[in-house]
Amino acid sequence: MDSKNVIAAISLSAAVIILYSLFFAPTPEEVKKINNENIKKEQSSDTPLLEVNENLPKLSREDALNENKRFNFENENIKGSISLIGGVIDDLIFKNYTETLNGNDKIVLLNPRQMDKGYYVETGWVSNNKNIELPNSKTQWGVKGNSKLSPRNPVTLVWKNKQNLEFQKVFKIDDKFLFTVDQKIINGSDKIFNFYPYGQIIRNKAPEITNFYILHEGLIGVFDEELVEKDYDDIEEKQFTKNTNNGWLGITDKYWITTLIPQNNKEFRSDFDFKNKYRASFIETEPMEVSSNTSISSKTNIIIAAKEVDVIDGYADNLKINKFDLAIDWGWFYFFTKNFFFAIDYFFKLTGNFGIAIILITACIRIVFFPLANYSFRSMAKMKVLQPEMTRLKELHKDDKMKLQQAMMALYKKEKVNPVSGCLPIFIQIPFFFAIYKVLFVTLEMRHQPFFGWIKDLSERDPTSIFNLFGLIPWDPPSFLLIGIWPCLMGLTMWFQQKLNPTPPDPIQQKIFMFFPLFLTIILAPFPSGLVIYWTVNNVLTMAQQIVIMKRTKVKTV
Repeated sequence: MDSKNVIAAISLSAAVIILYSLFFAPTPEEVKKINNENIKKEQSSDTPLLEVNENLPKLSREDALNENKRFNFENENIKGSISLIGGVIDDLIFKNYTETLNGNDKIVLLNPRQMDKGYYVETGWVSNNKNIELPNSKTQWGVKGNSKLSPRNPVTLVWKNKQNLEFQKVFKIDDKFLFTVDQKIINGSDKIFNFYPYGQIIRNKAPEITNFYILHEGLIGVFDEELVEKDYDDIEEKQFTKNTNNGWLGITDKYWITTLIPQNNKEFRSDFDFKNKYRASFIETEPMEVSSNTSISSKTNIIIAAKEVDVIDGYADNLKINKFDLAIDWGWFYFFTKNFFFAIDYFFKLTGNFGIAIILITACIRIVFFPLANYSFRSMAKMKVLQPEMTRLKELHKDDKMKLQQAMMALYKKEKVNPVSGCLPIFIQIPFFFAIYKVLFVTLEMRHQPFFGWIKDLSERDPTSIFNLFGLIPWDPPSFLLIGIWPCLMGLTMWFQQKLNPTPPDPIQQKIFMFFPLFLTIILAPFPSGLVIYWTVNNVLTMAQQIVIMKRTKVKTV
């Protein structure tokens, strides 16, 4: 009777779901319409919407830069130019970073809007009064005074409309990656006007994504203490809108980020949207009134940075930017991973080599967990001593699994052995393995850092391959056959370590464990070489400790 009731309940539930989906559920078009209506509710009806710039003919970078009049900027870290058409920051190069190891091709981040890879930042004013002539993307600004932007020399742009309104933009730059844009409107007329300051970052085309599983690349922001991360395809499907009075927004790559920081304690609306271009924008929702013969002003900080940890943390502290350190994707285990980076960075400053720093931090981890590992290895040594007795019990109770289990548990209890203690070293390694992988993958400080010999970049895979005898044969194997020296060393140490452990009683488990080192060697070969070095050194230190324990317990090590 009970089974009939269950079947009836399941059938009735299925019928309700099917009928709802056929006759009552909204269509995809209706869902999209509802989403758009929700976004419109979030957007203040009194606040004007920002229009996306029109599509333009695509030019080469050189032609696009030469098409408009510009003024240059430069400091110790970046150089580029700002277009006088629109007054946008659309040309920026990182002076201290190159595309390739030992190359001369500097990292180019921002590009003019006329390029296929157009990527630029603009600020301005909008108004609900359609009769006001406002500066836009086609406005030709004039330069007042100094014409080159540097840390000690700001540049002022001026434009005046026919209604006797003068618009000014004062650009400032610090020694690193911070631009400050002070905007001002001087009302020389006898009328009163309302304006809304805004800023927007526009990217014509999504870049090639590095790795979407452990690293976010796309649109990012912090609003009301909440970190918001939207991939490019997320924005293509649905616009994001948020009203707040504190936060920041931008577009992030693996190592580089472009951000807008609105003024604190002023209500603003942020939008992440896509209309043939990706855009992160903000607009203040409270209008600023400018009376006759008075002026109004607004300041926007723009950080276009290489994501160096000290730089990002420095701006977060100095400018009081809430959670700006999350511009670097430390992941779910933020505190653990970030502190792990600081530990490696400390040893790097002592030794001058990140590879040695990884080895030293590995040794420190072994020391910290020495007592726990000792307990585990003693238990494993006893398990190896009990191997003959376990084999005897298996033969004795081969036809009765229950009795075999009871006899084995009695043996473990008598000898005070914990059969699962051998898993402890593996569980200990997991968080540190993840942390070092994350640090190697996301931190700019690890990029292009050498070790010794053939390892020129710890953040990249070992470039050698067993299939050309590590370079002895003049043949470049495809990437999937690049199983280098360090992955092979890691697999070999894992195999030796396995020999020190008790053999699993189950023949199937024995075969699985026998192929496990080979499996991990192939899996970890494409991983950053720094991670493989960590794992190899950890295996060696683990084996050394395990051999000492086994000798004290009088167990054969091989």
